Amino acid sequence: MTAVQGERLFLVRHAMPAVDPGVPAEQWQLAQESRVAARLIRLHVKHPAYYVASTEPKAAQTMQEIAGAQRVVTDDDLTEVHRPHVWLTDADYRGAALAYAGGECPDGWESRERVVERFDAAVVRHAAAASERGQTLVIGTHGLAPTVWMASRYRLDPDPARFWAGLRFPDIVEIDLGTETVSCLAH
Repeated sequence: MTAVQGERLFLVRHAMPAVDPGVPAEQWQLAQESRVAARLIRLHVKHPAYYVASTEPKAAQTMQEIAGAQRVVTDDDLTEVHRPHVWLTDADYRGAALAYAGGECPDGWESRERVVERFDAAVVRHAAAASERGQTLVIGTHGLAPTVWMASRYRLDPDPARFWAGLRFPDIVEIDLGTETVSCLAH
């Protein structure tokens, strides 16, 4: 894998979306009451920052709340793991997601290798752009895709599945690129 430029980067898991079973998850908007929670993440970000987000509305809207008036770039390669548009109960989704984070691939879900490939390319690309500008990279994304990507490069405690299960809506993860350590900052 290509080295990620910079001293550190931040991954932000989106705030709670307005869940609608009739709408595919990748089209969900940020819940209005989640906007304040997203703004509080701003306290953890070192400025100036280079903001980039998944093209999914809930992630892009979370990142815009954090960035305020600053520009947020969007990138399709930072989207969540692609999966069939089948409504699952919270328990069923959580079980499938834990299995995925733990190394399995439920039927119809995007392969872990493809997620790592696209997500890594986006991180490397945007880290280079942030480094050129002397800015900290802040990525607005999801839960599973960044967890799988991080697990391909760094040690996640206690393991990738439990790391994913511990993420909140929203959450912010700092990666120290020098020591290759991963820390959740919001909890």
